[in-house]
Amino acid sequence: MSLKLQNIFFAIAISATGLAVQEPFLLGQISARSPYAKTWSIAQAQTATVTAVDSVGITVSDMDKAIQFYSEVLSFQKISDVEVLGSEYERLQGLFGVRLRVVKMRLGEEILELTEYLTPKGRPIPVDSRSNDRWFQHIAIAVSDMDKAYEILRKFKVQHASTAPQRIPDTNKAAAGIRAFYFKDPDGHNLEIIYFPKGKGDPKWQENQGQQNSQQVFLGIDHTAIVVSNTDASLKFYRDVLGLKLAGESENFGTEQEHLNNVFGAKLHISGLKAPSGLGIEFLDYLSPSDGKPFPSDAKPNDLLHWQTTLVVNDTKAIAQKLRNSRTIFISPDVVAIPSLSLGFKRGFLVRDPDGHALRIIEK
Repeated sequence: MSLKLQNIFFAIAISATGLAVQEPFLLGQISARSPYAKTWSIAQAQTATVTAVDSVGITVSDMDKAIQFYSEVLSFQKISDVEVLGSEYERLQGLFGVRLRVVKMRLGEEILELTEYLTPKGRPIPVDSRSNDRWFQHIAIAVSDMDKAYEILRKFKVQHASTAPQRIPDTNKAAAGIRAFYFKDPDGHNLEIIYFPKGKGDPKWQENQGQQNSQQVFLGIDHTAIVVSNTDASLKFYRDVLGLKLAGESENFGTEQEHLNNVFGAKLHISGLKAPSGLGIEFLDYLSPSDGKPFPSDAKPNDLLHWQTTLVVNDTKAIAQKLRNSRTIFISPDVVAIPSLSLGFKRGFLVRDPDGHALRIIEK
């Protein structure tokens, strides 16, 4: 990126009412007299933060094939299916001549949004992708029984990313006993199934454990995980600018982690963040190996490596101004009004985080 967010520092600005709020500026580029160092009122500070992590979306090459995979293999249910075109969607996606088919799939309480670009078509996921490359992102699907879930995946002959389901050892107190497995969908998007034992994760994932007769295997989306190059820089963006809260951290390494990520010598600093509602966002910071490839500078939303995490705010214009002040890269030229709530929200825009991951900021 030409303007590196890892160089962002945060000054404490005092509002007219005496409330201290964090306001970003770029060290060496914006002085205290700059308009970007202005104070924010309480109302502005409240409207310019995220209230929910609404959903996660991916670009797919063949919508019917994707729907079949997510419904038959993973028990997602289709809840909407629309086809859109026009200047509003071109501006939203930052691409000319778009015609989109957008399908929302629900699992439990969470939503996965699939988008097929009927025009223009994008590029496939690079064949040499690894789990420590910066464009890596996945959703973690909570399961009630790891053995049953893995058996289902084998039945449908899914492509492995991990060698086999792995159990986090007891030496890692924060994550001890959690079992996980990485695999891929038909387009090569990384997915994870994850089992939380009692006392770990959201208690809702354990409500049906032990009910052998009526047990649902795939329960919902616990979080989306992204590879980051620098945890502190990502926290300054997601926590200090967007308002998410740091919920927990751990350091994961050893043979189990290596075989889960299929990266020899993997040692990760993992941070979990939460909004007031919705699924979590997890940072995967590879302390080693450090040879992960950067996010492609020419990536576009119609490329199959494109994921977008949708964040809900009360005021898209306020958060857009805050993001511009922090020199965030915009995919959309500005906030876009969506006709007839065709995509389920009134206004929205797309930006990139410090490592290139796409975020869709919406106002419902």
